[in-house]
Amino acid sequence: MRKVINTVRSGLDPNPENPFLRDAFRPNTREWDADTDDLEVIGEIPADLHGIYVRNTHNQVQQPLGIYHPFDGDAMLHAVHFQDGKAVYRNRMVRTTGFLAEQGAGRSLWPGLLQPSQYTRRGWGAIGAMKDNAGTDVWAHGGKLVAVMSQGSEPWRLDPRTLETLGPDAAWAQLIPDGVSAHGKVDPRTGEMMFFNYPEHAPFMNYGVIDRDNQLVHYTPIELPGPRWPHDLGITENYTVLHDFPFFFDPEALEHGVRTLEFHRDMPSRFGIVPRHGGNGEIRWFEGTPCFVLHITNCYEDGDVVVMDGCISYDPQMPPVGDETGGDPYAKITRHLDKHNTRTRMHRWRFDLRTGQTHEELLDDEVSEFPVTVNDYVGRPYRYSYNTLFEKGAWLFAGVKRYDLLAGTSVRYEYGPGRYGSEPAIALRPGARAEDDGYLITLVTDLRADRSECLILDAADLAAGPVARIVLPERISTGTHATWIEADRIDGEHRTLE
Repeated sequence: MRKVINTVRSGLDPNPENPFLRDAFRPNTREWDADTDDLEVIGEIPADLHGIYVRNTHNQVQQPLGIYHPFDGDAMLHAVHFQDGKAVYRNRMVRTTGFLAEQGAGRSLWPGLLQPSQYTRRGWGAIGAMKDNAGTDVWAHGGKLVAVMSQGSEPWRLDPRTLETLGPDAAWAQLIPDGVSAHGKVDPRTGEMMFFNYPEHAPFMNYGVIDRDNQLVHYTPIELPGPRWPHDLGITENYTVLHDFPFFFDPEALEHGVRTLEFHRDMPSRFGIVPRHGGNGEIRWFEGTPCFVLHITNCYEDGDVVVMDGCISYDPQMPPVGDETGGDPYAKITRHLDKHNTRTRMHRWRFDLRTGQTHEELLDDEVSEFPVTVNDYVGRPYRYSYNTLFEKGAWLFAGVKRYDLLAGTSVRYEYGPGRYGSEPAIALRPGARAEDDGYLITLVTDLRADRSECLILDAADLAAGPVARIVLPERISTGTHATWIEADRIDGEHRTLE
């Protein structure tokens, strides 16, 4: 099987000036169904690999209004379903309200991240002026996918097998008018999903819990000093960790509708530890080094200490939101996306619930980001973090580095010249006896060969290279966040873990 199911109507300039609409970022318009009976497989797909790898992609369809930022594009999901040594590939646009409206109009109707003041109709997200593109993150919960954009969007549900868009979650979307931010976390033992949002109006953050049966069982305001710009949260067995960084819009300018992001180097970062079903009155705030954290690997409890591992930046570069000062806008975008510029590196925080003190240590000096661990270990003590490596001076994923946090060692695999990957995911073997007893999966776009591949590597031996490469039906746009859905989670949160 190898066929085009649909071709999306596009209004894009075929020769765009914007570098984030061409080359590795060239959007796709064709939606495919294809399997390995008709796709080239280099190597052998492991017979014990069973589940679905899904990656989200900002895939712009219409000619942008104003300056296009690579986080503005419409969501397209790419999924590879593995079973019995075979695989099925599908890709589909997420048919959000904004996507459907622009398809009907045949043009863009909302501005992007950098020029929100140009909006002429009500939008979504923390800014309230953007299209809900659902293009940032994707995870699985309750037998469905959840696709969202980072600034806060509807919780868009999709069928994990077919990628059919099912709409905003019917059970609870209407109960959370400020939407869902990226990086909801699912507890593999309880099946609960923790999430947050950060609107520009008081109390400036809300935190919620969805149970394993997809019911909203907890939703509470979290009071912050003002509008903030967080991105991730962490969970442990008993707590959730929320972030308040000194990285936010200038308050006086915001009162006049002008959004200028600033990093306040003289203010501490704050980390809120709240009981999973607790609220604002129970949260404990810990101070840390002024910084910004885009993504964490994991959190867990060590006695009276909550440990958080993630990638820290002491010098975040602000995206030029509302910047009308001129200059090369694409250079400004690259500057804030280039991880060799922001120097994001593996870091550990220890929050002592007994003393109220924070202890920090840098775990590595090499630039890396998008750290992931195995789903089964989320919220519990773990050993391995798989981090993305970057091409210097670009927003391109050049390889993956595995940290052994117990032994203090690391190993890497680089994709090669002109080859750029996605956020990886780790799939354990059935009955896995170790945390790395499984496979690392990612999608790679090869500009030199003009094709894309799904790579499968041994999670315990990255340096050996792929055990299998599946050549996709066409070259796909580079993307970021991804997730792994174990076979016994495809239809719901019914797992039993010790």
